[in-house]
Amino acid sequence: MKALYILVPLFALLVGALWFAVSMWEGLVGDVPLYGWFAIGGGVLFSLALGGGLMTLMFYSERHGYDDNADGRSH
Repeated sequence: MKALYILVPLFALLVGALWFAVSMWEGLVGDVPLYGWFAIGGGVLFSLALGGGLMTLMFYSERHGYDDNADGRSH
């Protein structure tokens, strides 16, 4: 029952966000030139590459001990 108190509002927020995104997207149809689509695609690819690269660096530094404390103690 406690899960419903969390899941129902989150689901309502998801539905509201999707409704807003679709309504805004439909308002743009026909107004975006071809170079705009390339800019959107390039921005998405750049964001994914940046996020993937940062995640890779995070896992690399954790596995090679760069995140350890200097005195050797754990948190």
